Amino acid sequence: MRILFVGDVVGAPGRKMIHTYLPKLKKKYQPTVTIVNGENAAHGRGITEKIAKGFLEDGAQAITLGNHAWDNKEIFEIIDSIPQMVRPANFPKGTPGKGAMIVKVNKLEIGIINLQGRTFLPPLDCPFEKAEQLVFELKKRTPFIFVDFHAEATSEKQAMGWFLDGKVSAVVGTHTHVQTADHRILPKGTAYLTDVGMTGPYDGILGMDRDAVLKKFLTSLPVRFEVASGREQLSGVIIDCDDKTGLAVSIQPFVINEDHPFFE
Repeated sequence: MRILFVGDVVGAPGRKMIHTYLPKLKKKYQPTVTIVNGENAAHGRGITEKIAKGFLEDGAQAITLGNHAWDNKEIFEIIDSIPQMVRPANFPKGTPGKGAMIVKVNKLEIGIINLQGRTFLPPLDCPFEKAEQLVFELKKRTPFIFVDFHAEATSEKQAMGWFLDGKVSAVVGTHTHVQTADHRILPKGTAYLTDVGMTGPYDGILGMDRDAVLKKFLTSLPVRFEVASGREQLSGVIIDCDDKTGLAVSIQPFVINEDHPFFE
């Protein structure tokens, strides 16, 4: 089992990088399953049906979301009609959509869980309790389980990694948009990365226009953020898992930009 996961797609620049490089990445790495976080794909906030279907056409088999999942009203009409999309599982009971799914590829199945942290983010149900519940259910069908933990605090992400060590194939963080250098396989066999990074503007600040962000820091006044233009980047990670145990045997993050070109 080989997992290809691409981090937070931000606006048109991120969508461009997916369209350009996802087919090339799949050809190079031959992943069993390809997952894309699309919660910032529409103008930097939320996702639309057209964008989601575009990701699937470009080769994604699953789309995860996050705290911006509901920023486009269209999501309420489409989320239950796109089976390949999951939103954070720890939203309250009755929230549209689902927080976990099974992707079947040939004879293999992988469970995909999306969770949202609570530190410095809106309060939701406990992600740890929800993770434990979902892992128990998914384990009945498959040893392969991938967790996208969309959270702000590094400590909360690390805590989730240790909490699920040996229980899932991988815990990979999203949301903070900067790829971290702490990829490792935890002692009981779970691949871990605090943040996979973002896919979108390379010269913005977390994907947003620099001037607007700087004005916010310099004046403390309200500022409208727009997706930055210019050069682009793609951030992702490749995780290989043992076909019998479902546990990780390797994890390798990567970035594609002008300073780190893609080699086919």
